[in-house]
Amino acid sequence: MGFQFTTLSFEAFTPQQLYAYLQLRSEVFVVEQNCIYQDLDNLDQASLHVLVYDAQLLVACARIVAANEKYPYISIGRVIVAQTHRNQDLGHALMQHCIQEIEARFGKQKIVLSAQAHLQNFYKKHNFAPQGAIYLEDGIPHIHMERMQ
Repeated sequence: MGFQFTTLSFEAFTPQQLYAYLQLRSEVFVVEQNCIYQDLDNLDQASLHVLVYDAQLLVACARIVAANEKYPYISIGRVIVAQTHRNQDLGHALMQHCIQEIEARFGKQKIVLSAQAHLQNFYKKHNFAPQGAIYLEDGIPHIHMERMQ
């Protein structure tokens, strides 16, 4: 049995899906990383959301933000793999799925992201290149990265 990938608009979430999605984001970004920040940033409504399930359990997710909502270019963010499902290459499968989803829906184009600095090598495997200097975002070192098409 493999993982099931699904992509939803904000309006397509069921209440249960939305609850599990926000719970996973809070679990990783707020609790696990011990970072108090405002996760609900009014970008979810204009984004696509990639959800990965292991049976009925949400185990990974990412957000595809439309161009000109956060950056001039389409972006990928809120990339998460639940602690229970790490070290299975699920993060790489999630990124590949996000890139394929963008290309299928919007065509090949530049994709940007704000990566936690220690994850640069992970994103480099998906042809993202660092741009500029490391900066603090919510108290965590990040770097802007771009993937050219």
